[in-house]
Amino acid sequence: MTYVVTEACIKCKYMDCVEVCPVDCFYEGENMLVINPDECIDCGVCEPECPPKAIVPDTEKGMEQWLELNRTYASEWPNITRKGEAPADADAFMEVTGKFEKYFSKNPGKR
Repeated sequence: MTYVVTEACIKCKYMDCVEVCPVDCFYEGENMLVINPDECIDCGVCEPECPPKAIVPDTEKGMEQWLELNRTYASEWPNITRKGEAPADADAFMEVTGKFEKYFSKNPGKR
């Protein structure tokens, strides 16, 4: 098992999870984070830190696509080890559904 970041992170990107990760397995895209499933040690400390509840175990039903997305972009985006600023409008996007189709960006984060 590993943890994955799902579409609830898109346009929220609070990054509280980054601060608690003992193995620094988060990678930053332009408008979301992903977890490298090969680096994640399944400790679960990140899951309760995520305000929009975007982090879930990959064993939950329907997580296959998110596991692959996390694996793909963890190899393309830069590693992030410190919490940054969440987008100014993050709270407005926390309850929005269908964010992947509308807002997902393949671009890496800019630090």
